[in-house]
Amino acid sequence: MKPIRVLIADDHALFREGVHAILKSVSDIEIVGEAGTGQEALTLAANLTPDVILMDIQMPDLNGVEATQRILKTQPDTGIIIVTMLEDDDSLFSAMRAGARGYVLKGADKAEMLKSIRAVAEGEALFGPAIATRLLNFFHDTPSQPKSKSPPTPFPELTEREREILTCIARGDTNDEIAERLSISLKTVRNHVSSIFNKLQVTNRAQAAIRARDAGLGE
Repeated sequence: MKPIRVLIADDHALFREGVHAILKSVSDIEIVGEAGTGQEALTLAANLTPDVILMDIQMPDLNGVEATQRILKTQPDTGIIIVTMLEDDDSLFSAMRAGARGYVLKGADKAEMLKSIRAVAEGEALFGPAIATRLLNFFHDTPSQPKSKSPPTPFPELTEREREILTCIARGDTNDEIAERLSISLKTVRNHVSSIFNKLQVTNRAQAAIRARDAGLGE
């Protein structure tokens, strides 16, 4: 049986080395490459055609959610597992909408990681126990809403967090100010801003702000 060909995409070299060390001795898995940025992940995915990609969310150049979307447009059979420290609902559901078939926290043990890789390689979707619990709680706690005539949410392609940040951009806030206002890291803000630009197909903050204000955000 051919081994499962795995690409590791994470901007932390120590984490990549750790995952490599865990997987290299597993007979049915072959590490075919490592990427340190989202753009490198796109390039290596195209060149190496791995069966499974272990994808971080917060990476330079291009965040993991956007990289997942782009890869799956041209390589829909690739199984992508998000491996991240982030366990908030925005990150989880953004990854699912992008087409990720697994979502594993970086604290997962070897058995959970291998189970996810093997399941996704077989075309299944598998989420770690902690994430599965979050999904169940989310759907259990979400009340059924009657139909209403309220206006549609602007920019439905954006996550709730991305809309928050876009609202801040429309108000003229800098990345530093956004990070302080929302109590998140500057790196996280930059990743979200990059994702917003990609989804709205704009190239700078001014264009994003104009679109946001036209939609009623930032007023």
